[in-house]
Amino acid sequence: MLLIPCPHCGPRDQTEFSYCGDATVARPAAPEDADDATWIEYLYMRDNNKGLHEELWQHVHGCRQLVRVRRDVRNHEIKAEGPS
Repeated sequence: MLLIPCPHCGPRDQTEFSYCGDATVARPAAPEDADDATWIEYLYMRDNNKGLHEELWQHVHGCRQLVRVRRDVRNHEIKAEGPS
């Protein structure tokens, strides 16, 4: 179980949050002009690296704000957090 530090509410249990994905993925700048390969890259292709990973979590059972979390995926230790 993770203890996620919400910048608005303080440390809260992971069960109060909903995982919203990788915080480093950027949507195509001109979606109407993007080809299939660009959409496949955006939607499905992710690196599975060991180490620090930036994630977005929504505090759904609290302030409902998005929180940007930097988490070490090897041991789930949270290194940094902040508003999104």
